[in-house]
Amino acid sequence: MPELPEVETVRAGLEPFVVGATVADVEVFRDSCVRLLPGGPEEFQSRLLGATIMGAVRRGKFLWMPVAFPSVPPHPELAVESLSAHLGMSGQFRVHAADEVPAPHPHCRARLSLRREGRVHVLDFLDQRTFGYLNVEPLVPTADASPGGQGSDLAAVPSSVAHIGRDPLDPACDDPTILRGWRRGQRAIKQVLLDQTVASGIGNIYADEALWHARIHPERPASALSAPQSRALLDAARTVMSDALVAGGTSFDALYVNVNGESGYFERGLEAYGRGGLACSRCGSTMRRATVGGRATHWCARCQRRWAPRRVSR
Repeated sequence: MPELPEVETVRAGLEPFVVGATVADVEVFRDSCVRLLPGGPEEFQSRLLGATIMGAVRRGKFLWMPVAFPSVPPHPELAVESLSAHLGMSGQFRVHAADEVPAPHPHCRARLSLRREGRVHVLDFLDQRTFGYLNVEPLVPTADASPGGQGSDLAAVPSSVAHIGRDPLDPACDDPTILRGWRRGQRAIKQVLLDQTVASGIGNIYADEALWHARIHPERPASALSAPQSRALLDAARTVMSDALVAGGTSFDALYVNVNGESGYFERGLEAYGRGGLACSRCGSTMRRATVGGRATHWCARCQRRWAPRRVSR
């Protein structure tokens, strides 16, 4: 599933094409891609036609576009709904100029025609595995009155994102809240990193990478992390995701691409994820692979030593 760097790559690619554009036409080719709307494709179309897209916004792995309607002056603070997109396992957006629009791809689930400054672009939503979806939903105020996410100053998020924590690259991220959350409970720290309500955007790939960089075993209980270790882990998460952003994200196959269909290349720089059985680039030991919390997990047994509680001598 795409993680923060992959979704941010998509968001940044969408921004110059969608911001300020009016939705001139909507086509839905597979009803399940708008399955959260009771009225299906007809409701999706009626709630978007004529709307002006005010931004392309991301929090963690979650992507949305605030929309305003003709009856509302087109100012971001007055946008009352959101075109939300969940990319699932294989969701992609592709942008085409009006004079270069191909026939819908076999995996195209919805197509929007966008008009801005006299020019028309077509925005396709592709999803091979069909786990992703589009939705139109209300925006709700953020709990901390700060902007909802990267790409907008509007202090609001889609209702479906209200419970999601801020991500480590968010300027409004509250580090002490994340650090406390990561040190709470007996779950393995790998599982805690994947909990999007604590800190969002970190998935299986970047959890393994951050733990390797911070030299923390993935099965270490969260409560056994020291304050310096949790700080090092947050710093590592920021570093690996920032580096991945520069590389355009991690693409293992054609399902992970930007709005121009181009793959990212951060997989070349992975130190832990997918490297079970290979030599650790730091110490030369053989990297391990196991399942933690139902997820494939990779680590170095020498650099990331397993934690054991101290025995109290009698």
